[in-house]
Parts: sequence; structure tokens; C-alpha cells
Amino acid sequence: MDQNQQREIASKGGQAAHQKGTAHEFDSEEARRAGQKGGEAVSRNRAHMADIGRKGGESRQSASRAAAAKSGGNRQGGKEE
Repeated sequence: MDQNQQREIASKGGQAAHQKGTAHEFDSEEARRAGQKGGEAVSRNRAHMADIGRKGGESRQSASRAAAAKSGGNRQGGKEE
């Protein structure tokens, strides 16, 4: 079974459950708790968090350098003379 067939079957099952009234629907408080639980689990992995921070810093630095190169390196602001 390919991925599209699997997705189609799952979609039909979800639609049937909603029509039947047996599908679970998250309220905002339950969704908040689930997100918090996931965030806590991820943040326990210090190596993973360090990797995320490093990638973010590298991305920000490269974007800043690209912007500086595009503007001719003038990062002082104001008018050019």
C-alpha cells in the first residue's frame, strides 16, 4: 500500500468517526497541556537543544551577512554620503 492509499483510508476513518460522534476533539486546554508536555520532553535533551540554538545562530548570522552584502556593507543606517 502506498502512502496516498494509506492517507485516503485514514481520512475516511476520521470522517466516519466524526459523523458517528465518536471522534476525539481537543479543547484548547487539552491542546495546551499536550504541547507543554511535548516541549518539556524535547527540552530535556540538552544536545538537541544546543544543536537547535547553533543552527538558529548560524542562520541568523548568514542572513545578516547576506543583507549587508546586498546593501553594500553599509550597516550604519541613515543616509549615504
